[in-house]
Amino acid sequence: MYSEKVMDHFSNPRNVGEISDANAVGQVGNPKCGDIMKIYMKINDDTKVIEDVKFKTFGCGAAIATSSMATELVKGKTIDEALELTNQAVADALDGLPPIKMHCSNLAEEAVHAALADYYERHGMDTSEIPQCTGCCSSCSIEHESGED
Repeated sequence: MYSEKVMDHFSNPRNVGEISDANAVGQVGNPKCGDIMKIYMKINDDTKVIEDVKFKTFGCGAAIATSSMATELVKGKTIDEALELTNQAVADALDGLPPIKMHCSNLAEEAVHAALADYYERHGMDTSEIPQCTGCCSSCSIEHESGED
């Protein structure tokens, strides 16, 4: 049911924890499944490179694996590169997810974008270029029929 990469990132998650001096923090949750993801980033204000990123996730194995992979995909990237992260890129990097668990990759994408929006807000920047919630988290209040988003 799960790929070897999903199992590896679940069993050996990368970048777990908090960053005490993070300058970007985003949290999202899915009220239907109970998953909650919180992403902490340390972004270099001069280069706009994500120098460190950590996560804390409460949820299923797929939620932990997608959080881990998302942090791996954005670490060392610029803000602009991280803004291009999609749930499909997270799922593909894990060699796929079962359809019923694709909402976990949505949450990972949204957590990264929420952290970047927080960074923008802290710096008085326009957040309109941050991708908006696609309906997978509680912040948008959109209910899904199937829960498979």
